[in-house]
Amino acid sequence: MMLRLGAPPTETREMDLDDIFFARLKLLLIMAKAYLNGWPMGEQRRQAMLANARHVESESIDLGRLAEGLHPGESPPPAPTEFDHLFYQRVKLLAIMIKAVAKGYPMGEQRKRAMQENLDAICQTLILNRGEADMAFLKVA
Repeated sequence: MMLRLGAPPTETREMDLDDIFFARLKLLLIMAKAYLNGWPMGEQRRQAMLANARHVESESIDLGRLAEGLHPGESPPPAPTEFDHLFYQRVKLLAIMIKAVAKGYPMGEQRKRAMQENLDAICQTLILNRGEADMAFLKVA
């Protein structure tokens, strides 16, 4: 018997940039949780953390500007987003913290506690705004 995962055929669609951002964000959350739980980090994991954090940081800056209503140059007015500027600032902060971890910088207890609080706030926002009621993906860490 084969287990079929994913959306039913009537609800399938092409992935858009938001889908990719939120998939990367979920991976970043898993990476942060794994770090906070003391899982070992080899060179491959460090490189993956660094690359993913760079992408998420860059996208969160752009999406945060859209959430604020700012847009570079002469582009058309941005579409409204379901997340506010503060959410994207939190995501950017988490990405910066993960980059520091991946580069081997020490994280004291206060920074680890700040990372955990930020992680919790991001997860709570995802639950409220995206209907991510099942945060089971965090259990892989």
